[in-house]
Amino acid sequence: MDRIAIVGLDCRFPGAPDAGAYWNLLMRSGDGISPVPEQRWDAADFHSPTPAEGRANTTEGGFIDDPDAFDNEFFTVSPREAAAMDPQQRLLLQCAWRAVEDAGIAPMQLAGTSTGVYVGIMGNEWAQLHLTDYDRVSAQVGSGNGYCMTANRVSYHLDLKGPSLAVDTACSSSLVAVHMAGNALLSGECDYAIAAGVNVALTPALSIFYTQAGLSAPDGRCKPYSGQADGIGRGEGVGAVVLRRLEDALADKQQVYAVIRGTAVNQDGRSNGITAPNRWSQQEVIGAAYRRAGVEPAQVDFTEGHGTGTVLGDMMEVSALGHHHAGRAGRPMALGSVKGNFGHTEGAAGIAGLIKVALSLHHRTVPASRFAAKENERLDLRGKGLRLLKAPLRLPRGTSVAGLSSFGMGGTNAHAVLESAPPSAARPAAQGDERPRGIGSALFTLTAPTAQALRRNLHAQADALGARRAPVGPVGWTSHRVKSGHRHRFAVSAPDTATLVQRLRAAAADPALFDALTGEAGTAPHTAFLFTGQGSQYPRMTAGLHQESPLYRHFLDEADAALLPHTGRSVRDLVLSGDESVHLTRWAQPALFAVGYALGRTLQELGVQPCLLLGHSVGEYAAACLAGVFPLDAAARLIAARGALMQQLPDGGGMLAVLAGRDELAERLANEPEVSVAVVNGPRATVLSGDATALGRLAEEFDRDRVPTRMLRVSHAFHSHLMDPMLDDFAEVAREAGGGVPQLPLYSTLYGRLLDGEAMDADYWVAHIRRPVLFADAFTALGEAGPSHTVEVGPSPVLSSLTRKLPLPSAGTRPAATAPVRGPDSGGQDLADTVAELYRHGLDPRWDTLYPAGDQVPYRLGPYAFNDEHRYWTAGPARRPGAPPTAAVAEEPARAAHGGPDAEVLVLERPAPADPVTETALTAIGQVGGYEVGELGPLLRLYEDLGFDSVMVMELKKRLEERLPVLEALTVQDLLPRLATVGDLVEFLREYCAPASDSTQERTA
Repeated sequence: MDRIAIVGLDCRFPGAPDAGAYWNLLMRSGDGISPVPEQRWDAADFHSPTPAEGRANTTEGGFIDDPDAFDNEFFTVSPREAAAMDPQQRLLLQCAWRAVEDAGIAPMQLAGTSTGVYVGIMGNEWAQLHLTDYDRVSAQVGSGNGYCMTANRVSYHLDLKGPSLAVDTACSSSLVAVHMAGNALLSGECDYAIAAGVNVALTPALSIFYTQAGLSAPDGRCKPYSGQADGIGRGEGVGAVVLRRLEDALADKQQVYAVIRGTAVNQDGRSNGITAPNRWSQQEVIGAAYRRAGVEPAQVDFTEGHGTGTVLGDMMEVSALGHHHAGRAGRPMALGSVKGNFGHTEGAAGIAGLIKVALSLHHRTVPASRFAAKENERLDLRGKGLRLLKAPLRLPRGTSVAGLSSFGMGGTNAHAVLESAPPSAARPAAQGDERPRGIGSALFTLTAPTAQALRRNLHAQADALGARRAPVGPVGWTSHRVKSGHRHRFAVSAPDTATLVQRLRAAAADPALFDALTGEAGTAPHTAFLFTGQGSQYPRMTAGLHQESPLYRHFLDEADAALLPHTGRSVRDLVLSGDESVHLTRWAQPALFAVGYALGRTLQELGVQPCLLLGHSVGEYAAACLAGVFPLDAAARLIAARGALMQQLPDGGGMLAVLAGRDELAERLANEPEVSVAVVNGPRATVLSGDATALGRLAEEFDRDRVPTRMLRVSHAFHSHLMDPMLDDFAEVAREAGGGVPQLPLYSTLYGRLLDGEAMDADYWVAHIRRPVLFADAFTALGEAGPSHTVEVGPSPVLSSLTRKLPLPSAGTRPAATAPVRGPDSGGQDLADTVAELYRHGLDPRWDTLYPAGDQVPYRLGPYAFNDEHRYWTAGPARRPGAPPTAAVAEEPARAAHGGPDAEVLVLERPAPADPVTETALTAIGQVGGYEVGELGPLLRLYEDLGFDSVMVMELKKRLEERLPVLEALTVQDLLPRLATVGDLVEFLREYCAPASDSTQERTA
């Protein structure tokens, strides 16, 4: 048999609400047995310590906490449908979701795939309580019951297209389900399979049966293979594993808990009785599994036995194992059973054992068995090559092999052989390609259907990460892969896990911080790149990012290599060394180009594609390069020539910033022909350029008139007539470099508008040197294109402060501003924060580019924390005949009081209905879905938010017709297009009923 990998798992068992707690329970030999909860049945009413008809000899068992809690909103299940569903279906939905997440997969990514679902189940007590109350059987009650629906629910809500079936072979059901899932994988029928088991005890029926059959332990505890063994104790729980072919799991770098080497299933046939175990069949199924797995009995280190603690059952099982292992007296095989911890979980027994074995192989430790201190001497374990573990067994290095048995009450037996995961699964291989990756900081992302759910899961993730040491890179990388797909998004950067935990807790606790770090995914952000110009440079600009980010380092090196033939010196080295000569024009301009190009390409490689581009003066060269105007080599040649030629110009010029508009300055400039407008940054932010003496005279005039000014520290009078001597030489280089039409929308600061099919050729770049920079005009035009975000691409965010002083766009809102570099101290975290901001608002980054190959290792994050505020259960516990009937589900289900932060099931406010048609519509929707009328806001979607389906739509139409007979002529086909939202339906009904409004009011008054 080819091997099957267990790549994900989740479970809930008595005393163990999740897989981590399950392992802790096993390692401390914990006891999950407790009195029968009052919500199940009146244990005292059905109890008799001595054999009596209709009575059980125990009032104890293994019960999970809160089986009535269900996050119906998460799965878009209406309250009415949730109340009708067998709790086994609800438990499986949540367990399967968490198991898929544990496999390192966002469950939504499996939608539409051939993933199979195989569920082991033997109890159907919910149906016994509800399908016999014929007056209350509804469409929801019908689909809420039945074995098949346990598997089908998972397939439906996760949109899985592979095989979907429930398996009932009694106590062996879930291990048989695993066997079937493995065979489906090996045959190619599916590529993923979810195998699960579930059991919830709602009535004392099986407890009475076990008692009447002489199989029930009075204290409700199984004592496997012990001298104290006196019968079965009932248990319950749910567990699920995600299975893949091992070769596929390793190829995708998935973590592997353990490997299933072989499974086998057979039947007792005609034995001493249909419920009596058959040693020979058990012996044969174990041998068949060994053969399929290709192992010898001596290789098996331990076996998780069926171990019910009944005298006959333990004797038959030990004899069957002894047939294979009797020759290993010197190294007896370890034997145990989890039933000693919380009882016989019946249909979930096989999955409980499988998860225990998988965790034991994963942790390389086999937990001690409860009740092993006094073994049953009549079993002669030592003589059969077996031993009970009185203390945990540490598995040796290398491959360890384990067995697992599960035997059905009706004679269907199953055995599985597992082995520890291969070393390559523990340490996935690094990426094979050499593409640059990594930005120097990790991002942690989380999504949820609602803001309340997001906050709840921030707490859960902080607790999980705070409980153990974890590398922040793999944690962040995994979060993008697994915790994605929902509407509400959270993102935060962190240099290490301790800081991450602090930031998660702070965000969950502080509403303002939470709002700042969250957003709603919709369309991708409409992003504008703004490239800074000369004056923003400084020694060692972007040095921190260069040191921390291999990705940025790669593109800065690329720009430096393109510049080197034209500059004669490494611009990169000059910048990073802290050389003050970076302020000289010959170096400042190519240095700013290199930084702008490298940052822009880094952002593009991360998936941040500019929708709009704008460059301030010299910043326009990097913008043009990214827009496809010319290749990198041509752009490098052009910018290097520009800086060098300007540097050769004589001194004597200057630039003066004036807090005044250009129109205000026109009269003054008319008297100073040696000075002109060089830059227009805003309505009252103008820079003058020209002869230094003339600028000095103007500065004195402005000072007398109390107009604020500031003389800029520049080497030359840029964008003035003093640039004229270099223009011819520059034009020659520009003609050779060429320049085409931008392939992306580029807003020109030469023209102050969007370039409309115009080439940025030699004439353009010559004029670009001589004419003023119309930044304010260009950005105002860009703003009317409706960018959601501006990303300032440069060594410091100087343009962002300028844009805040410009008038609002006609839409009335400014784009959010972000910058990957914020100053001399910037490193990878500022770049990560930029990606985080864009992700929160709809960007889907190329996450693999964000992390170096060594960080792209799966990490098992804490499971999704479901809302447990909503409770759905029977109206009361099961009672003896003669007591008032209390078990039926109410037509309008009562939900738990909402006192916690998740109380807002539906948060849109709805004004009081203004007319009877509206009231009728809302009442009908509420009745069909089980909602209060006050919860129904106009923007709620009937399918996506309220969980409506075709059956509910038919019922809705019927209820509407009862109150509004005018709708009888309306067909379902006419109604369906009007069901997008509650508001759409209400508006349609108002229009449709308008001609009969008077009679309608009479009928609905």
